[in-house]
Amino acid sequence: MTRLPILMYHNVSQTENDCVGLTISEQNLEAQFKYLSDNNYKTYHFSELESLKRSNNLPKRAAIITFDDVYVSQLKFAYPLLKKYSLKASFFIPFAYVNGVDDWNTAAEPIMSVEQLQSLDSKVVELGLHSFAHENYTKMTPDEVHEDLVKCQEFVQENNLNVNNILAYPYGKYPKKLPGKKVFFNVLKTNHIAYALRIGNRINTFPFKNNYEIQRIDIKGEDSLLKFKLKLRLGKLKLF
Repeated sequence: MTRLPILMYHNVSQTENDCVGLTISEQNLEAQFKYLSDNNYKTYHFSELESLKRSNNLPKRAAIITFDDVYVSQLKFAYPLLKKYSLKASFFIPFAYVNGVDDWNTAAEPIMSVEQLQSLDSKVVELGLHSFAHENYTKMTPDEVHEDLVKCQEFVQENNLNVNNILAYPYGKYPKKLPGKKVFFNVLKTNHIAYALRIGNRINTFPFKNNYEIQRIDIKGEDSLLKFKLKLRLGKLKLF
C-alpha cells in the first residue's frame, strides 16, 4: 500500500495581504507547486486511480491536488501554475453558483462561468462535483441528497461539461454514524459516485479503505513552506 496525500485548496489571491484560512497567495501557491515539481512528485486525477490500482503502479512520491468552489481566481492564478509546473488538479463545482458569486460564503468572490469551465484543459484539470448548492449533507434527508446529485448531473448534461463522478463534500460534512452513514453511502452508490472526499487532514493509503471517506489535507493561506512540507509528509500535527 502506498501513501497518497490529497491537498485541499480554495481561493487564490494575487497579493499576500490577508491571505489566511481558505485564501492562499499566488506567491505561496507557486512555492508549494515548485516544491512538488522539484522533488519529483507525480500528481494524478481521480479518474486515473482505477488503472493504477490494477497495475499496482502508484509511485512513492504521488499526490492529488484539489481545489473547491471553482473560483475565477483559480483560473487566473492556479491554472497557469499547474501548467507551468506540469501538475494536475481536480476542481470541484457547486453548480448553482456557476457564473455567480460565492453566496454561501462572502457573496463577493466570482465563480467560473460554463465557458470558463469548458476552457480548462482536461489533461491538466479534472472537474468534479461539490454538491449543487453547497449545502451541508448532514442536514439533508437521503431523498434531498439524491435530488441534489440529480440536479448536478442535469446541469452537467445541459451545459455539455466533462465532469467526473467525484464528490467533494461541502464543508467536509457527511453522516458519520450508522445507520445514516450507510444510507448516505447507498445514495452515493445509486448515483454512481466513484470517490467522495472529506477533510480529515490525514495521509491516505492507496488503495483506499473506503472510497467515500477519502481524507484531504487542508492547506491554509498562512502556512509557511516548511509547514506545507510537513503536512505533505505527515498530515495534521498537534503542533499545527
